[in-house]
Amino acid sequence: MTTFNKDYWENRYQNDEAPWDTGSVTAPMKAYIDQITDKNLKILIPGAGNAHELDYLFSQGFHNVYVIDLAPTPLENIKLRNPDFPDNQLIQGDFFELKHTFDLVLEQTFFCALSPELRPQYAVKMHNILNPGGKIAGLLFDFPLTEAGPPFGGSETEYRKLFSDTFTIKTLERAHNSIKPRQDRELFFIFEKK
Repeated sequence: MTTFNKDYWENRYQNDEAPWDTGSVTAPMKAYIDQITDKNLKILIPGAGNAHELDYLFSQGFHNVYVIDLAPTPLENIKLRNPDFPDNQLIQGDFFELKHTFDLVLEQTFFCALSPELRPQYAVKMHNILNPGGKIAGLLFDFPLTEAGPPFGGSETEYRKLFSDTFTIKTLERAHNSIKPRQDRELFFIFEKK
C-alpha cells in the first residue's frame, strides 16, 4: 500500500505529477469566493498544493488566508507567485496536527487525496478547527469509491453520513460549473459547524 506521506507528495510535485492542478482557480471556487463579503474571515486551504484559490483570494483583498501542505515545493511555488504573502501563513505540516482555528475552510481535492480510512478523522478535525458557525465549502468528488487513488471517489450518501452529526448540510449538490474533465463528477458543498 502506498504511504501518502511528505515524500510521496513532494515527489509528485517535483516530478510534475499533479494532474489535479488546474493552473488557476476553478469556476465553482471562484463563484463561491466572489459572494463572500467579509474579507477579514480567517480562511484555511488544507492540502493546498499550488493553491490557485489563494492567488485569487489574495488578489481580491483577502489577507487572513492560511495554507497547509505536507510538501515544501507547492508552498515555494505559492510564494514565488505571491512574494508579498506572509511566510507565517504558509504552513508546511500535517493538517491533522494543525492548532489554529478558522472561520472558513476551502476544500478542493484535499479530502479525495486522503486515504479513505482517514475520512472520519478529517470530519472530526474540521469540526475542531472551525470557530462557532464556521463553514467548510468547496468540492467533493462524486464517483464510486476506489481502492486506487488519489483521487479516491465518494458519494453524496457517504458525505451526508460522515458530516451530518456535527455539521448542518447547507448545500450538497451537483456542481453546475465544474471544469470539463470533472463535469458531472463533483459535488459543491457548504457544511456549517453545529
